[in-house]
Amino acid sequence: MSTTSKRALISVFRKEGIVDLGKGLVALGFEILSTGGTATALAEAGVPVTSVADVTGFPEILGGRVKTLHPKVFGGILAKRNDEHLQDLANTGLAPIDVVVVNLYPFEDKVSKGASFDEAIENIDIGGPSMVRAAAKNFQSVSVVVDASDYGLLLEQLARPEGVDRATRLFFAQKAFRHTARYEAAISQYMAEIEAAEGAYTKVQSDSVFPYRLNQSFEKIQDLRYGENPHQRAAFYSDMGSTMYSVAAARVLQGKELSFNNILDLDSAWRLVTDVDGTACAIIKHTNPCGVGRGATLEEAFARAWDCDPTSAFGGIIALSTRCDAGVATKITGSFFEAVIAPGFSAEAKGILSAKKNLRVLDMDVTSIHRVTGFDQKRVMGGILAQEWDMAKFDRASCDPVSKRKPTPAEWEALGFAWNVAKHVKSNAIVFATKDQTIGIGAGQMSRIDSVKIAISKAQQPLKGAVVASDGFFPFRDNVDAIAKTGAVAIIQPGGSVKDEEVVKAADELGLSMVFTGKRHFKH
Repeated sequence: MSTTSKRALISVFRKEGIVDLGKGLVALGFEILSTGGTATALAEAGVPVTSVADVTGFPEILGGRVKTLHPKVFGGILAKRNDEHLQDLANTGLAPIDVVVVNLYPFEDKVSKGASFDEAIENIDIGGPSMVRAAAKNFQSVSVVVDASDYGLLLEQLARPEGVDRATRLFFAQKAFRHTARYEAAISQYMAEIEAAEGAYTKVQSDSVFPYRLNQSFEKIQDLRYGENPHQRAAFYSDMGSTMYSVAAARVLQGKELSFNNILDLDSAWRLVTDVDGTACAIIKHTNPCGVGRGATLEEAFARAWDCDPTSAFGGIIALSTRCDAGVATKITGSFFEAVIAPGFSAEAKGILSAKKNLRVLDMDVTSIHRVTGFDQKRVMGGILAQEWDMAKFDRASCDPVSKRKPTPAEWEALGFAWNVAKHVKSNAIVFATKDQTIGIGAGQMSRIDSVKIAISKAQQPLKGAVVASDGFFPFRDNVDAIAKTGAVAIIQPGGSVKDEEVVKAADELGLSMVFTGKRHFKH
């Protein structure tokens, strides 16, 4: 902190807390330099402020594209507090800038809300990131703040006789570089998805959606107690632009701290329940559904999900498709669960669930835009795999009924429900279901026939009249034979096996209807 000059440069898009900060800086003897709307906001609040244009002697030009890009700004920010640099400032009529408070144009927010290409380009900040990076580079002499939540800390440190300490300046700089890295990554990702076609710049419609270099940035939400196992350290990060309507954006209302495995299961449960039409409940264990149910009420949906596999459901994660009411909250407290996530909770439901002090309760913001961005990624040693998210849902129009006996309307409804659930079950996946309830689920086996056998063995209710979904094709007819013995009446599967003819023939012999989707839903 310079003792011969006390100047702060403030240029922010988001102005929350800026007036109080300005007043606090003035009280500490700082001269405030500012630009545009920030200068206006401070002046209107009675905070003395000097326009950057008055310092540089150069007006804002190009519609505001050039405001702070000037040696009198960057010289003041980048100057070390040593004799050589201070002499350079004196020789050129410049003065040090000790504090830089900047946040950037809302590029991510604009793009996430469907901004046009021209609007997106105009929300690429140039001067802001430049000032932040310059101040962060010179953090040993300058304090740079990019987060309004740090304004109080800044004022507290500046009020110390010795000024801002080394650790705090380093903390500010680290945060600043993360801020600009995330910002540049968002722009890079957006530009990678743009193509020049027919005289305009538009979102890529071709298959080339994967950039040559995958630049990404994530912001830490919290450290976790441990990872999948206690000997593994872990943390939870949010993906820029993709937290809307996701577990990363959920508000934790009560309960113990979320664990690594809780978050994985909550994500699996929420994605599943949002893929099921109607009033639905999904109960998840180890990212696989123990049961999924639909009903006229959440109570009915929960009961059907629970009845599929009560033993496995114990200690599971619950996702509800609609606002949690008192009725289903009472049902939930009747057993042990790790967490429940829903798009809102009634006051009565909150009161009932509060009796379970350790139960984690997460509230989704249903006003958020339900939009998926980025890629589905999986780490391998030394690299990363990236793919599009599997957003495909049951589409009857694209299905091919290949058997002699065609599904009845009721069977079609049940097949659609089972197919949407199978998408969320670890491969090899087999789901026995009615139109509103899973009855038996076989997951994660090395052979499909074993998944069939497990699904049958776990069924708590008669399978007669049920339908079956398989996430991949049947390699042999033995799967069909085993399914037919249960009394199930219809099968939905991708098709595509060299044994398709044999498998369809088996269905015809056994009186089953069989539908090919032409799509598979492997989940590794």
